[in-house]
Amino acid sequence: MAKLVIQTIPAEVLRKIAQPVMSVDKNVAAFMEDLAETMYKGNGIGLAANQVGSLSRVIAVDTSPERDGTKALLMANPEILWSEPKEVFVYNEGCLSIPGHYADVKRPKRIRMAYTDQHGNRRELEAEDLLSTCIQHEIDHLNGALFIDHISKLKRDMILRKIEKERREGETEQ
Repeated sequence: MAKLVIQTIPAEVLRKIAQPVMSVDKNVAAFMEDLAETMYKGNGIGLAANQVGSLSRVIAVDTSPERDGTKALLMANPEILWSEPKEVFVYNEGCLSIPGHYADVKRPKRIRMAYTDQHGNRRELEAEDLLSTCIQHEIDHLNGALFIDHISKLKRDMILRKIEKERREGETEQ
């Protein structure tokens, strides 16, 4: 397994739409494992392929308390089949591609989704609360969307200005 490089905003790949994986072969399964390892090393609970520069529809998610890899969900071609928009879950989301910035995001509390696992098996899963939010967040990445797209323009602009200021200050220190 190799740790992959996490792309950060404003990397263009974060705004691109990932393409479906034709089949989960050894290479895709190995990439899924690498994605999970990178997620753990970054202390994240989810990571999408876009975030490491790949436009494959692949995500890794682990919201378990153990976070030791035993409960990681490695998913190719994840899709939400159903969501409950009337019941929402609000979570203070962050993102490994927007380090150090967080905002409350409101998403459907429950979802039902389908995906292909690392063994090539098609699976369905019902998720709620944090797991539901994390899966929706990662699928957003595959569609070129970021959590900041779900907050007010005022809050989004504040975060983007802070990021730009941090980048300028970082360049002057070098």
